[in-house]
Order: sequence, then C-alpha cells, then structure tokens
Amino acid sequence: MSEQLALFPLNGLLLPEGKTRLRVFEPRYIRLVKEATAGKRAFAMALLNPLVSQTHPDRIFPFATKVQVTDFDVLDDGLLGIEVIGLERVHIEKRWQEVDKLHVADTKTVAFWPSQPISQTQQELQQSFRQLLQREPELASLYPQSNTADASWLAARWLELLPLPPLLKEHLAEQATPEACLHYLQRCLKAESI
Repeated sequence: MSEQLALFPLNGLLLPEGKTRLRVFEPRYIRLVKEATAGKRAFAMALLNPLVSQTHPDRIFPFATKVQVTDFDVLDDGLLGIEVIGLERVHIEKRWQEVDKLHVADTKTVAFWPSQPISQTQQELQQSFRQLLQREPELASLYPQSNTADASWLAARWLELLPLPPLLKEHLAEQATPEACLHYLQRCLKAESI
C-alpha cells in the first residue's frame, strides 16, 4: 500500500510494536504531531545516517516505521512530549521537504518479521531483556505487557535499544526474518553481558 507520510528523522531506530517517548520542540515537528493527531497526515520515524552530511540525499535511510501517537503531554520544561508506537515498516520511494523543512515522503508498506516463538538457545536473550525491564522502570513503563516469548518482538526491542552503529541496525532490520539479528545478539551476549 502506498501512502504519503511526514518523516520524523532520529538517531535512534524504532520498529513495529516498539514504543518510545519524544520531546518535540521544532515548529515543523509540532506541525507534524498536530497533523497526525488531527488525522490529516500520518508520520514515520526515520533513521538518520550519521556518515553523510545534512544535505546529502542519503541522509535519511530508505526504510522507516510508520507510527501512531498514543499519548501526549506538556513536559515540565514546557515542551511537547509524545509517546508513539511503531505500526509498520515502510520504504521511502520519493522524499522532499516542505517550506518549513519538514521531510515528507511517498512510501510503500513492506513486510516485517513474522511472529515466531523463541528457541531454547534464545532464552538467554529473553531472560536478559526481562532483567533489563526490572532495572529500568522507564523502559518497563513502555512495555507493561512485554512479549518476550516472541523471537521477532524480542529481536526488534534489543535492536532498538543496543548502541549499535546505525548502518548495522538498518542492515539487520531490513532482513526478511529476525534470524540474523538474533544470531548477532547472541554473539553480543556471549561477548559481554547485555
């Protein structure tokens, strides 16, 4: 399915079913949120490529995640705070900027990892993520009902959270299944405790 989406470029990755909280202060992104909550135009979270200049055409990676605002509030510092959830992966077919420099793109929906149960060898990843939720109350508040028994869900959350190079994150997220990501995560877990 094709759809025109506004883009919210970030240094972090968000995937389907992932949740995050953002502070919004630039006028173009305040407009993006207003349009999205009014049902005028949805938006997607896009990952920035830090290896190219701000004016380079490849500054934004070609895949993004369409999101939905689930909550918003005025923060203590007076800025707009929003909480979003990832809905689906999209491929950016064509991208341009509007007058206020808001990035907009024609996008096409692409399939993301199918749900699958974790294997016995992946249980360490599951246990580590549960421990992380216990140590990090802010993260736990985003996922009161975490789905750690689903290997795809688990791989996506780890990929969002780990401080990996953006090129690697994007490469792993573009795979047809979560297996490459899970394999990489298991190697990380063996090398050092997550």
